[in-house]
Amino acid sequence: MDLSNPTTLANLEAAFGGESMANRKYLFFADVCKKLGLTDLAKLFRETANQETEHAFAHFRLLHPELVVANPESLSEEEKKQIAARCLELAIEGETYEFTTMYPEFYAQAVTERDASAAAEFKEQEEESREHAGIFKTAAKNFGLLTPIEEYHAKQYGVALQALESGTASKAPADSNPATQKWICLQCSVIYDPAEGDLDSGIAPGTPFAAIPEDWSCPICGVTKKSFVPYQEPAIAA
Repeated sequence: MDLSNPTTLANLEAAFGGESMANRKYLFFADVCKKLGLTDLAKLFRETANQETEHAFAHFRLLHPELVVANPESLSEEEKKQIAARCLELAIEGETYEFTTMYPEFYAQAVTERDASAAAEFKEQEEESREHAGIFKTAAKNFGLLTPIEEYHAKQYGVALQALESGTASKAPADSNPATQKWICLQCSVIYDPAEGDLDSGIAPGTPFAAIPEDWSCPICGVTKKSFVPYQEPAIAA
């Protein structure tokens, strides 16, 4: 397929995005239906989600023919390494975009909309305005929290790429000072930084992780403190 045509390229990217989104939505719907006891409907959503995955894969193969592996046995170790490296490069590119551009912009927009929209709607309907302000506040908070997560993911991929190319990789030692040591959630990778605390949960800046109440939960995925471990910065050798 000729991907030099910008319209075809844009359509393929849009189709891949649409099928990928459908897959995640249907898996979410399946989980909801499972909790409701609607097992047949949950099964239908899961089956359809799997089909959407195949559709997305078909589009992605056209977008990145260099990643299509028809006969892995025929590939040399160097060729295998090049394909894996390309996967990591694309992953780094995506995660870097998320933490440098996408989430920072979403965060700024959510904060702006929270201030302007909430004030305007307050005159019409106090409760509705309060609800909207809360939604925007949560969105702004989540976008802000997700930015360092995506940066962490990008660094992890960078370390993996270095290990693939050189056979060596490392992690910086965890901070041993309880007052400054960061902790990372094993479920969603949100990073708790004592310097910032968690104001929305009543955790003031400067609060060490050990001093956080035991009933505190991750602001993104909701797991307890037990799911956090000391954070180690992925280290890429110079």
